[in-house]
Amino acid sequence: MSESHGLHTTSIGDHGSPIVFLHGLFGQGKNWTQIAKAFAADHRTVLVDLPHHGRSRWDEHFDFVAIADQVADVLAGVVADGDPVALVGHSLGGKVAMILALRHPALVERLCVVDVSPVSYGTASEFAGYIGAMQRLDLGSLTQRSEADRALDAAVPNATVRSFLLQNLRREGESWRWQVNLDVLGEELAEVTDWPEDDLAGASAYDGPVLWMGGARSDYVRDEYVAAMDRWFPRNRRVTIKNAGHWVHSEQPEVFVEVLRRFVDLR
Repeated sequence: MSESHGLHTTSIGDHGSPIVFLHGLFGQGKNWTQIAKAFAADHRTVLVDLPHHGRSRWDEHFDFVAIADQVADVLAGVVADGDPVALVGHSLGGKVAMILALRHPALVERLCVVDVSPVSYGTASEFAGYIGAMQRLDLGSLTQRSEADRALDAAVPNATVRSFLLQNLRREGESWRWQVNLDVLGEELAEVTDWPEDDLAGASAYDGPVLWMGGARSDYVRDEYVAAMDRWFPRNRRVTIKNAGHWVHSEQPEVFVEVLRRFVDLR
C-alpha cells in the first residue's frame, strides 16, 4: 500500500505491463482485489482509492477534471517504471478514466470502461437516497456494525447494496466514521452524474483501443449514447455481459476477467 498525491493505492503483482483499476461511487480500490489477483501473475496491478473515497484525500468540491488529473499523477509514477497503463474504470471511475485518457493520452495505452457512458445522466435520486440514509445514521450510538446494517434496512432494503455501502463504515477506537465524503458528494451529486463537456471542449478524441463492457440488465450503456462514445473514443469495441447489472465485475467475475484479459493482452 502507498499514497501518492493524496491518493491511496494498493499494488498486487510486481512484474509485467501495468493495469490500473478505478472504482465507482461509494467504492474503494479494494473492490477490485479479486479481479486484480487474477492478473497478478502476468501484470503489475494498481488499485486506486479515488478522492472523497476510501483512504484518499477529501477535497472541498467534486471536480471530474481535477480528479482525473490527480489520478494522472499516480499513473505518471507507474509509467516511469515501464509501459503506459491499461486503465480500467467502473461507473464513476469509468468517467474519471475516460477524462484522464482524453487529457493525458500518453499515459494510457488502452482503456476499459465498465458500465458507464460519456454522457450526463441527469438524475441521481437513488444515490441521493443512499447518501441521506447514511448521513442520518447515528454513529455515536453504534457499538457494532450489525446495528448499522439494521438501521439502514428500511432505506436500503437490498442486502447486497447495503453491505457495499457499509464497507465505507470504519471503526477507530470506540468511535465510527464514514470513509466516503458524504457531505460533498451529497451537495454536488449533480456534478457526479454529469459529463464535463465544456471542460473538454479543446480535447481531441482518444485514439487508443477502448473496450466498453456493460451489463445486460443495466441501462448505463444505451444505443442512444453510442454517438458520444464514438465521438470521444472512435476505436471502441462494445461487449454486453449476460446475467449482469451495473456491477459487472462483481456479478460475473469469471466472464469479466476473460474478456478483459483478451483485451489487455491483445497486441
